[in-house]
Amino acid sequence: METEARECGPGYPTPLEAMKGPREEIVYLPCIYRNTSTEAPDYLATVDVDPKSPQYCQVIHRLPMPNMKDELHHSGWNTCSSCFGDSTKSRTKLMLPCLISSRIYVVDVGTEPRAPKLHKVIEPQDIHAKCDLGYLHTSHCLASGEVMISALGDPKGNGKGGFVLLDGETFEVKGTWERPGGAAPLGYDFWYQPRHNVMISTEWAAPNVLRDGFNPADVQAGLYGSCLHVWDWQRHEMVQTLHLQDGLIPLEIRFLHNPAASQGFVGCALGSNIQRFYKNEGGTWSVEKVIQVPPKKVKGWMLPEMPSECSGQCGHQKVESQPEEQKSLKPLNPSPPPLGLITDILLSLDDRFLYFSNWLHGDLRQYDISDPKRPRLTGQLFLGGSIVKGGPVQVLEDQELKSQPEPLVVKGKRVAGGPQMIQLSLDGKRLYVTTSLYSAWDKQFYPISSGSVMLQIDVDTEKGGLKLNPNFLVDFGKEPLGPALAHELRYPGGDCSSDIWL
Repeated sequence: METEARECGPGYPTPLEAMKGPREEIVYLPCIYRNTSTEAPDYLATVDVDPKSPQYCQVIHRLPMPNMKDELHHSGWNTCSSCFGDSTKSRTKLMLPCLISSRIYVVDVGTEPRAPKLHKVIEPQDIHAKCDLGYLHTSHCLASGEVMISALGDPKGNGKGGFVLLDGETFEVKGTWERPGGAAPLGYDFWYQPRHNVMISTEWAAPNVLRDGFNPADVQAGLYGSCLHVWDWQRHEMVQTLHLQDGLIPLEIRFLHNPAASQGFVGCALGSNIQRFYKNEGGTWSVEKVIQVPPKKVKGWMLPEMPSECSGQCGHQKVESQPEEQKSLKPLNPSPPPLGLITDILLSLDDRFLYFSNWLHGDLRQYDISDPKRPRLTGQLFLGGSIVKGGPVQVLEDQELKSQPEPLVVKGKRVAGGPQMIQLSLDGKRLYVTTSLYSAWDKQFYPISSGSVMLQIDVDTEKGGLKLNPNFLVDFGKEPLGPALAHELRYPGGDCSSDIWL
């Protein structure tokens, strides 16, 4: 399927030109079996999303990985719009870094886009030896032709926010992007903006803290992140750390797509807020909270009280490798906390709308960010979640809703879990949603024994607004080997969270 302009390199010359690209016909999603009842490798699913196709809403291909319990998570490309000016580059390989095993799978999607095949496996030992990093997350392609992947820790599972650099042709591990000894204390996501000579990275927690589940005591102990790290893009050095007020667990970060823009947004999961970062008059970077999702007072949530503040600074305490018998956490009661838990954010390619998911409350939101300092709510849609009527959680006080939302039933299936990963069509008119966050957290907060689902939302790009497409459902509970947890979504031609413009 031809999805990109081919007169130059991969992708599109500008974000606005990308909005004119063809409609998506297939989507790639990593599907996870770790922490489920199925003993099988994770796999890459290809889903047909073309309404004219007889296979619409169906998984048309499955590529199993050759190893068990990798925890596929996010994905990226061998090259993208950052290399648009290089006609020798072609977007043909999907990068699949593994959150737990620290492997990197390179998948050939160019030979047959509807039936990807494995091209190369980069083993963790290679990454450990050359980078002293592991537990891999975000993959971005660079204008140099290289691929850069963020890490959460060192090989022993201690926190270490470094970056693995791969050759974009051979996929050999070249070493770290940052200078020796220059890693951040914690890592997760990142985005770069070369015109301002900057990259900004975020923090989740050390792998030893999050690997087997969520323990509220770790928040109180200051073991979760609450900072943004600002890097000099040319010198590969960290130059500033931004401490986020009420910004516990800053996860997904997005600069505005306009390559000249000097601002963007980050979603803080446990803080349940959106913070705007920007270049100030002094030439350094600042941050301010611009959206706050209020908590709900509930009954029926049996977890210990969720701390609102941590005792540590930026989660920078070192967590040493623990004996196996100390790693397992007791399963938490499935009734989740009354916080929204913002887990994914997106910006439309014209930088007009911001979208985010409240995984625990269960709603998806759209904000007009024409004035980035004052986002305005223009759409909200509940897609399951923990506070639906008839569930174990009773809402006693709610600053936003008059009543608890109804359970979501699509094509006869009641949706378990809440909206999590989101992906927007190039033209901004369709939003795709999956419901799995991370297998160990899924198991605690939403025991999704029925597997996750993929939904599609119609977007009003003029006045704003969100509407569920009642005819679209991909039920990963019906997979041949058993219910699977589908995560991040990618289009073959790139999208608003994979491509960066120079």
